[in-house]
Amino acid sequence: MSTPAKLRIVLGADNCVKLTLTSGIPDSVDSLKFEIQKQCGIEGEFRLQYMDNDFDQFMNLTSTTDIQDKGTVKVIVPSEQSTQAPSHMPFTPFQGMDDSSADTDILSSSESTTSTSSPTSSLRSQGWPRSFPVPPFSYEVEMQLSEANQQFLAEGKRMNPSFKVRSDILQALASEIMKYTTGYPTSAQLDDVAEALIRKHPCLKEQGSATGYYGWKISLKFKMGNYRTKLRSLGCPEISINSMRNRQPSNLSSPNQVKKPRRAEVNFCPQYPVGEDRESLEKERMELLSEIKKRNNHQVIKEKMEKTFAHRRYEVVQSMPFIAEFKSRWPALFTEHEVSAEFMRITTIPLIPKFMSQLDHYYDKLTRVLRKKGGAAGRRITDIMAVIDQNDSIETRRACSLQAVALYLNEDPKELVKEYGSETPDETQRELDRTVIGIYVIKHPSAELPEDVGIIVEGVQVLSEIKDVATACALLFGTIYDLNLSYPTDLRYTFEFIQKILMELDTHRLSTKIQVLKNKLLE
Repeated sequence: MSTPAKLRIVLGADNCVKLTLTSGIPDSVDSLKFEIQKQCGIEGEFRLQYMDNDFDQFMNLTSTTDIQDKGTVKVIVPSEQSTQAPSHMPFTPFQGMDDSSADTDILSSSESTTSTSSPTSSLRSQGWPRSFPVPPFSYEVEMQLSEANQQFLAEGKRMNPSFKVRSDILQALASEIMKYTTGYPTSAQLDDVAEALIRKHPCLKEQGSATGYYGWKISLKFKMGNYRTKLRSLGCPEISINSMRNRQPSNLSSPNQVKKPRRAEVNFCPQYPVGEDRESLEKERMELLSEIKKRNNHQVIKEKMEKTFAHRRYEVVQSMPFIAEFKSRWPALFTEHEVSAEFMRITTIPLIPKFMSQLDHYYDKLTRVLRKKGGAAGRRITDIMAVIDQNDSIETRRACSLQAVALYLNEDPKELVKEYGSETPDETQRELDRTVIGIYVIKHPSAELPEDVGIIVEGVQVLSEIKDVATACALLFGTIYDLNLSYPTDLRYTFEFIQKILMELDTHRLSTKIQVLKNKLLE
């Protein structure tokens, strides 16, 4: 029987309520949102944030495992929802907001503490939304749409927008897209935007299109191309990094080598903080080299790492340095805390909590699916899962599940996690020096626990003394994002499983193998 729980729900400044959950904290965020809607009387779209104890600030809630009894949850509603009338209502002036406004709580955006970065930074604080918020358009466009929507509802007549109206709509949508991703939205994201447009303004639905919005999607695709040209001339780093003069000599003859998010990165190559440039942040980097030598200096390092994120990210994306060289320049990044923090700056998602909660969430169903695998791979999975019978700890369950998943996907888990004996240190070091990427476990044959668990990239020890294999897998995944690395070819399906099923990043595009596995997990 579930234990009842209570949550403090923040609706705005000086506006909090107590939420009583008689059946305990729900298993999903959607279920929790339903309870909040029912008990607090909130209508329309909204999202949730929780008070994170590690960072002492509100973070986006992606899993209810992040909250505990008597925890604090904040309700965030889209700004246009709290200030703009529905599109089918008669149009009245002064209801819209400037399209640069971000999500707000019920009272005021100035009271929100949602940002995952320093106040002077231009980082996005939210990834791609589940439901794209169509922004308010200019006064005259809103007036025409309002009248056309009413006519459509009454007579079924569709609007044939003029060139100017269509251009204004596309411009506003392009600007809104930039709030959540770079100037290179995916095909699935363009689908989301175009579908949201005709859902809010049904008069714009296309009669000759199977989806009702295909023409809008194509127009938006070309608009984004023109918008990128404009942003490039303004010096937007996410776009200008692909200009010919900024390309590496090896890529000058390869026009298709575009540097853009390919794994749902939210802050791929952000702008420098206000008032900072390359020289000032290079000076901060030099100071960091001194700060990491001091004891009990975590807060100073954290602040400087946040401040220099754009500078570091530009170096990773543009220069693609060797790991040994990059580690010598940014040694502060190569700690468990900073690998996780950097991942969150890039994706806005907490690395370890999300990884572990999703892995635990799927454990029972995943175990059933894995044990049904036949053939040689099935026998090896049985051997791996048999370890749990000897040591049924949560750490063992997680580690065995991840290695069994690799086998299920016809990949070798030994390419992910390699064990070495501590009695032959010279031979072990030679093996590590030859490792391109992976996790190492050093263990004495007669010992039950390993002496060391760490991560190797390009023969360089990136992290060491990690507490268990599952945590090392999460940190390896975070390291790949932080250093903008490609997935190892012989483990690409394993990392796709981690990215798209566990971390829920870019879930629109799944390979056949991962789609089949996901379907079985949802049965």
